Formats: sequence, structure tokens, C-alpha cells
Amino acid sequence: MRNDKENLIVTMSLEFALEIIAFSELLEEHKKFIVARQLLKSGTSIGANISEAQNAESKPDFIHKMKIAAKEADETKYWLTLCEMSKNYPFDNCLKEKLQSIINIISKIISTSKTH
Repeated sequence: MRNDKENLIVTMSLEFALEIIAFSELLEEHKKFIVARQLLKSGTSIGANISEAQNAESKPDFIHKMKIAAKEADETKYWLTLCEMSKNYPFDNCLKEKLQSIINIISKIISTSKTH
């Protein structure tokens, strides 16, 4: 299933992961270690699973890996929402907006893959 041409979701998830790393470092500077660690794990896992899906052995395997990426994206949204709702946590609304775009694309990829 590998296709080496430009892939929007791969690029977006990689860029998002880099931003999550930076935001997690900011959280650690504010001594918010637990949320920083959880956000780092889930936020970078989105792109890792999308990347892994690019080498899927079959269409069902591809869909499965993309569903895992979707679950990681949902978890990341949860941690970002906690930051947003907590008075003493930094928050970057831009991250949540970028994440929502990624979630929308992943959902479309999954639904399109199931019908073709």
C-alpha cells in the first residue's frame, strides 16, 4: 500500500507531533508533568500510527491502523481540553484546531476506505 508521493495527513500529523513536543515541554516548564507526558504520548502516536498505516499489509490492516490513530487523536483532544479548562495550565487553541482538522481527515479516510 506504500505510496511515496506527498501525503497530506502524514505531513499534517508529523507537523502536529512536533508542535505537541514543544507544547509538552512548555507544560513541563510549568511543572505539569503528568499531563505533559500523556499529551506527548498520545499526540505523537497519531502520526506514528498514520505512518505505520502507509505500510499496511491489506486494506483491513490500513483501516485498523487509521482507527488507532483516530483513538489517539481523541485522547489527545481530551488532554488538550483539560489544559483549556484548567486555570493553571497553559493552552494553545491553535493546537486544538489543527487536531480537529486531523480528526476530520482521518475520519474521511476511514469511511472512504471502507466503501472502496
